[in-house]
Amino acid sequence: MDKLVIKGGTPLEGSIRVSGSKNASLPILMASILLEEPVIFRNVPRLRDIYTTNKLLGILGCPAEFEGDSVYVKPCDLNPEAPYDLVKTMRASVLCLGPLLARLGEARVAYPGGCAIGARPVDLHLSALEKMGAEFELDSGYIVGRCKQLTGAHIRFDFPTVGGTENLLMAATLAKGETVLENAAREPEVIDLANFLCACGADITGQGTDVIRIRGVERLHGCDYRIMPDRIEAGTFMVAAAITKGNLLIEDCPDDALDAVSQKLRDMGLSVVSEEGGTRVKYQGHLESTDIVTHPYPGFPTDMQAQFMALMCVADGFGMVEETIFENRFMHVLELVRMGADVRLVGRTARVRGGRALRGAPVMASDLRASASLVLAGLAAEGETHVQRIYHLDRGYERIEEKLCPVGADIQRVPE
Repeated sequence: MDKLVIKGGTPLEGSIRVSGSKNASLPILMASILLEEPVIFRNVPRLRDIYTTNKLLGILGCPAEFEGDSVYVKPCDLNPEAPYDLVKTMRASVLCLGPLLARLGEARVAYPGGCAIGARPVDLHLSALEKMGAEFELDSGYIVGRCKQLTGAHIRFDFPTVGGTENLLMAATLAKGETVLENAAREPEVIDLANFLCACGADITGQGTDVIRIRGVERLHGCDYRIMPDRIEAGTFMVAAAITKGNLLIEDCPDDALDAVSQKLRDMGLSVVSEEGGTRVKYQGHLESTDIVTHPYPGFPTDMQAQFMALMCVADGFGMVEETIFENRFMHVLELVRMGADVRLVGRTARVRGGRALRGAPVMASDLRASASLVLAGLAAEGETHVQRIYHLDRGYERIEEKLCPVGADIQRVPE
C-alpha cells in the first residue's frame, strides 16, 4: 500500500490538464450493456474504479479494454450476475441493475459498497424500477430482480438522486412506452449519459432539467463517444491554486459545470477567468473565508466540500460549512485538526476559524474527497505531510502527484 509524502509551502504555477470524468464514465460504461454493437469511449480516466468497472463488464458479457485513453467495449452473450467481490468495492456497480433488466429481464447484483460517507440506499432505484414492472427480492446479500419487459411509468423521486436517475434513464431506453422522471437529478454527468444514449439511438428529452422524458426504442447501436472532463478534478486543481497562493491554468476545464465553485472562489478573493486553453485561477494577495451549503446541482457540490474546508482553514476570518447531502462526510475534520486547523463540528455543520498556519503531520484518508482535502492541506502546510491510505484517492484522481509535480508541487508516492 502506498502513501503520499508532501513538502508544502510552494505556490503552484503553470498549466494542468483535467482528465475525463469518473462520475460520467461509470454510468456511461455501464450503459454499454444496453447496446447490440461495439462502442468506443474516449477520454476515459485510468482510475481504480474504471478498471473495476471494465472487469465487471467483462463478467457481465461486455468485454472492455483500454487502448490509450479510450475504452473499447464489445457486447456479446450477457450474464445477469454482478458478483460481490467486485461490487463491494464500488457503489456505482448498482448501475448495472437497470440495463440488465432492460436487456435480459433479470439481474442478480450484490448489494453495493464504496466510500463510508453515509447512507446511500438503493431503495429509490428499486421502488422506481418496480413501477416499471420489475420484482425484487434480497437473497444472501444479492439484489435479485426479474421482469417480463419493463414498461414506461411516471416516476417522481423523493429527492433528486443521481444514481437513481441514471439507473432509470438507462432502463427506460428499451422499455415499452414512455417513462417520465420527475425531480430528476440535473448533474452534468446525467446530461452526459443521456447524450451518449441519444448518440446510440435513444429518444430522450429534458436532460439537464428536473423532468426527463424517455420514449423506449427497440434497440440501441454503437457509437464513438467522448466523455466530458471531470468537474470535481478541475475544482480540486482550482483550490490547489488558491491554497498555495499560486497561478494555474486549468486546461479542458468544464466552466459551465463549475459555476458554484468558481463563484465561491471569487468570493474568497481569487481571480477566476476563462481564457484560451482553459480557466485561470490566480491568487490576488488575500484570502477571505466564506460560508458553504452543499446542494444537488446546480448548487455547491458535496464532492467539493472537503477541498473547500481545507482552503477555509488557511483563509482569514470565520466560515461555516453545512453538509446537506451525506450525514457522515466530515471525517476529514479530525485529520485537518491534526495539522493545526481550528474546526468545530455541530451536527451537520462545521465551524471553521481560519488564518492559522497548517503544519505537516501524518494523516489518514477516510474517503475519496477527504483524501483530496488532505493533499491540498499538505501543499499549504509547513513541513512534511504523510497522507496514508491513498487507495481512496486513486479511485477518483489519475495519479494526482504526476499532475501536480510539474507545476511546482513536491510530492512523492512511496510504500507505507
